[in-house]
Amino acid sequence: MHVESARPSLDRGKPALAVRLLGPFAVVRDGVRAELPASRKLRALLAYLALAPHPVGRARLCELLWDVPNDPRGELRWCLSKLRAVLDEPGHRRVETQDDTVALRLDGCFVDALEVGAAAAQGIASLDAERLRSLSELFAGDFLDGLELDRSPFFESWLIAQRRRFQSCHAAVLEHLVAALPPGSEAAAAGLDRWVELAPFDGRAHLALLTHLAGRGAIGAAEQHLTATAQLFQSEGLDFGPVRAAWQALRDKPSVDRPAVDRLSAQPVGIAASPPSPAPAGVEPSHASLAVMPFVEAAGPCGTRGGIADGLTHDIITRLAKLRDFFVIARGSVFALAEKNIAPQEAGLKLNVDYVATGTVRTVAGRVVIAVELIEVRTARIVWAESFERRADDLFGVLDDIGNAIVSSISAEIETVERNRAMLKAPNSLNAWEAYHRGLWHMYRFTQPENELAQHFFGVATALDPTFARAHAGLSFTHWQSAFQRWGDRDHESALAYETAGHSLLVDEQNPAAHWAMGRALWLRGEQDGSLFELERAVELSPNFALGHYALSFVHSQSGDPQAAIGSSDHSRHLSPFDPLLFGMLGARAMAHVRLGQFEEAAEWALKAAARPNAHAIILAIAAHCLALAGRLDEARNFAAAIRKALPDYRADDFIGTFRFEADAEALFRQGARRIGLN
Repeated sequence: MHVESARPSLDRGKPALAVRLLGPFAVVRDGVRAELPASRKLRALLAYLALAPHPVGRARLCELLWDVPNDPRGELRWCLSKLRAVLDEPGHRRVETQDDTVALRLDGCFVDALEVGAAAAQGIASLDAERLRSLSELFAGDFLDGLELDRSPFFESWLIAQRRRFQSCHAAVLEHLVAALPPGSEAAAAGLDRWVELAPFDGRAHLALLTHLAGRGAIGAAEQHLTATAQLFQSEGLDFGPVRAAWQALRDKPSVDRPAVDRLSAQPVGIAASPPSPAPAGVEPSHASLAVMPFVEAAGPCGTRGGIADGLTHDIITRLAKLRDFFVIARGSVFALAEKNIAPQEAGLKLNVDYVATGTVRTVAGRVVIAVELIEVRTARIVWAESFERRADDLFGVLDDIGNAIVSSISAEIETVERNRAMLKAPNSLNAWEAYHRGLWHMYRFTQPENELAQHFFGVATALDPTFARAHAGLSFTHWQSAFQRWGDRDHESALAYETAGHSLLVDEQNPAAHWAMGRALWLRGEQDGSLFELERAVELSPNFALGHYALSFVHSQSGDPQAAIGSSDHSRHLSPFDPLLFGMLGARAMAHVRLGQFEEAAEWALKAAARPNAHAIILAIAAHCLALAGRLDEARNFAAAIRKALPDYRADDFIGTFRFEADAEALFRQGARRIGLN
């Protein structure tokens, strides 16, 4: 992939070509800044393609950058020709166009934003001081500093999300750089000033600066900073008490080496050390938050840290973060608290998170037993607990399997709790996160009125937070349902499903739900190859994303590889055995068996799908056709009667038109319809 090859180390010398995106935009070749046309859209196009993880369709680029000009594709061709003039080299074309897509080949080229992204993926906490210093020097300002496009809302949404992402990376680099530098040094002081400026409401940054000033004997300057910062926090309705208390302890015992900093060292950026308090008006949380405390290896009466327990904890944190469902506290923070033997409930309060997960690992008589609990911090109640037991023949394979199950279960349980909590609040009091979960509650009812309510609440969520990728994906799914169920004009709803999926991708290209929404929207448009590409990207980004595996099964069950459909269906159910879309997972497997000529197996899986409490008429139709093909005509006619009761004019053409079957599969289902009078 072109992005992966564009990440040469900073230590390997200066590449001939460099692209600067962090600060004022620049393209530099052999140390000389390249002359570019004055077009802002050309710069925006280069930046978007540089960060895109895969080739981008021309239609999406036109939608991204042009507000109904006379000739958007013509303007795009002009921009691409200018980029070729700047980027291409003799015998090496960097701007590639294939079919209707565009991509950049950036191998051997230095891109500052990609360098930072690679460091973040590696783990900023693991980098040495020299590497951190080099990274900090890359931040010459905001991402695409000063670049704005009029009447390009899709690009603006993407730009806001990228600026927020790189600001977080910058703050993390400064935090770890300051910790790695000699205390009291000028370099540390400069890093602290930049950190405070970048994260003015991060209590850790202010406390680190106060500690630095105290270490140099500048107590008066520290007190002045404390007063000014307290006023700043108060103006935003934020709790400054923990920083004030830590400073008091530091001032009273100046000889102790950074005691107060240690008390807040485990805090994530922007999270206060005090117990959770209601968010002030206008400052609403956009995500739930979770801390996975280090699992303990249970050996006899006492538990110990380390070994496979630490490795499992790290894997679970990483996989949960890839889902991008909620804010996950970094590994270093939770391990730092665990070293102080802080109980999970207290750790949750210190980290100001909504949930804490804990676990134990035991090996008994050749078997691995892992027990997990998920605790809601605010109420101190256990919302989920489970024990997993496997043979330890292939230990790493077993841990991988159990880790998948734990990640999927935690995600599903938190979603359920948040969904139910949102239902108990007044609709006009919901923030973006709550409106999104209220939308999920209605969406999973799979009726037209409930789908319209879901659409409304997803719309509220995206209006409150335009950068909320999952809310855009949820909105896309409601339009997909309207098209699939024929609750509205199929072409119109398909177009809306595609448009809102595009919004989700523009906000967060790394979110598996965004690619899931786009994959389903492309299926509606009859673009199977594109659909499979996006869905495979979703599960590549997060192998634990059950809905991605289900959607792959759905597409393959009709006109792709039926064996792959069965495998993806089984995997999605393994990851999420109580999923609201379980009927679809089972139904997709049934259709795959029909294509393989395994009619009895198809009938059994279809019956399981139809037995789900939220199964809709299309699932009942799958059952009717599969049972008819298996020769179980009485059962099939019962389902046909139930369908006709709800939809008196339902025919085989309606069933066939809902899906995208290959010709041989269509012939089989029509045969089944004739047997029970649905033809």
